[in-house]
Amino acid sequence: MASSGDAFWIIFGLLNGEGLPVTVKRTIDGIIVAGKTVTTWHGVFIRHGVFIGIVLCVCNTERYLSLLQADETSDVAAKEEFLGAPDRIFEKAVSLFFDAKPDKAVDAFDQLVQVQPDCQPGLWQRGLALYYADQYEAGRQQFELHKTVNPNDVENPAWHYLCVARATSPDNARRNMLAVGRDSRVPMKQILSLYQGDGSKEEVLSHAAQGSAQQQRNQLCYAHLYLGLFAEANGDHKDAKYHILRAAGPYSMDHYMGRVAKVHARVRGWLVTVE
Repeated sequence: MASSGDAFWIIFGLLNGEGLPVTVKRTIDGIIVAGKTVTTWHGVFIRHGVFIGIVLCVCNTERYLSLLQADETSDVAAKEEFLGAPDRIFEKAVSLFFDAKPDKAVDAFDQLVQVQPDCQPGLWQRGLALYYADQYEAGRQQFELHKTVNPNDVENPAWHYLCVARATSPDNARRNMLAVGRDSRVPMKQILSLYQGDGSKEEVLSHAAQGSAQQQRNQLCYAHLYLGLFAEANGDHKDAKYHILRAAGPYSMDHYMGRVAKVHARVRGWLVTVE
């Protein structure tokens, strides 16, 4: 880390090396470069105070500028070391979520965004944590952002619907559903139709109960999860519990969304049984 003492010796080294006071041309050049590096020079004033900052801008030493930029790079590395590497933060956030601690998971996901801001559009997992932390408006925003990088996933508008429905009303959620491309997974088409107000839960279940035994189990896991979420968003808590416990119990799967059903049951205090 550079200190004001370092700056002091750099200034004297420059002046002694030139053997003359700083020329007018050097002053003008310094101001031009300083103008091109406003953010960097702002750091100079913050680190070393106004007086030394002015002198450094006038001297405009490339040597010092390089030192400061290297120092800032070191600061970024130190920040990452303090907060944690992105992959470790992500793992922590997911682990907290699956421990049915959505509030703490949200904090961890937000920490990840702080360290690596450009990852936020892809963080649909953060949107799920926000939903279970009852932060529906923030969840809505996350799913709208996620649409920019994943426009063909029916689950994204479904979760957007759920957040808006809980924050306002199911009718408002239906009117403001996100557009989505083609999702060939069964029974996503039927789930989308249900959330849009055109389908039925019977259609969702009948399409899910097709294919091999393993396919049916996975499809019925998704079907019951999204039927339970839909029922809960529309105020039918009895039906919600029935479907969520089916997704988390007899049709449970060990993938992310299968585990979401178990998180839902734990957060709501429902006992999961396996048939």
